Amino acid sequence: MKGIVSRLGQMVLVLFGISVLVFAVFFATPGSDPSVRIAGRGASPEVIERVRHAYGFDRPLPMRYLTMMDHLFISRNLTSYVNHGQNVVSEVFAAAPVTLSLVLWAALFWVAGALVFGLIGAAFQGEWIDRLVSLLALIGLSIPVFWLGEMVNLVSQSRFHDSWLFSWVPPLGYVPFMTSPLGWARALILPAMTLAVAFIGLYSRVLRTDLLTAMQDDALRTARAKGVGPWRLWFCHALRLSGLSALSLFGLDFAQLLGGGALLIEVVFALPGVGHLTYQGLSTLDLPLIMATVLYAAFFVVIANALIDGLYRLLDPRMGRGSHDG
Repeated sequence: MKGIVSRLGQMVLVLFGISVLVFAVFFATPGSDPSVRIAGRGASPEVIERVRHAYGFDRPLPMRYLTMMDHLFISRNLTSYVNHGQNVVSEVFAAAPVTLSLVLWAALFWVAGALVFGLIGAAFQGEWIDRLVSLLALIGLSIPVFWLGEMVNLVSQSRFHDSWLFSWVPPLGYVPFMTSPLGWARALILPAMTLAVAFIGLYSRVLRTDLLTAMQDDALRTARAKGVGPWRLWFCHALRLSGLSALSLFGLDFAQLLGGGALLIEVVFALPGVGHLTYQGLSTLDLPLIMATVLYAAFFVVIANALIDGLYRLLDPRMGRGSHDG
């Protein structure tokens, strides 16, 4: 119980530090006064001063920070500086299911792909198929996701859209699951596969290395000596021992994508997710929107770190005993 309270305290402190840092970057940096942008180009000093007073920019920074956090987390009525009257908290909550859907599909593809390619590479170590898988993984890691998305759109939306292979591809955009489950899946398959390509390359290499290391474990040597079949050895024993590092990577990557890391894919495929919101906020320097999306992302990364730590302690009890003994 004490460890849980300590972990929660650390999470709160990290989120507080991130919120202060983001606020300072966008509001306390010299020359970052948003009242000039809100007043509009060519506004007189009197108009800028009225805007500064109306938005509370003339108050001390600590008061402005507390007001911003109140509007963001308690009253949740933080409004955009660009689209006046638009609630940015509601925008983030409306965009979150889009990003969650995209990342879930992408995770399904990259976990399945990494398992297949990682197992093949480890099982056929040093052979031509292992070298081919390594080459494909390197290509997947090297291709810019923005360019790959544009190529996918060029092929599926334009040149070959009327062919039997891509006639099922819907127009760019998002279909809510409650509106049409089939339309929801069709709209997300290609974006998710595009997003998953680089992760398949990374995870397959990590998994291959971990599998080969696990095969040197004494328990697996004993199982091999007892006549356990090769595929059972790989799937049931080596894969179980080599999952911790991949689990750590997966949790952080999943959280980072949920927090807006899929920005480029959402922009290319016109998906109105959190990443797309971040792109809009950066394009217009809409500071409340940027604050909301950045803190939203930080929340998921911090939560993911805590969950990964908990899973590590469950899967490897030695960690819990070590920290307790210390």
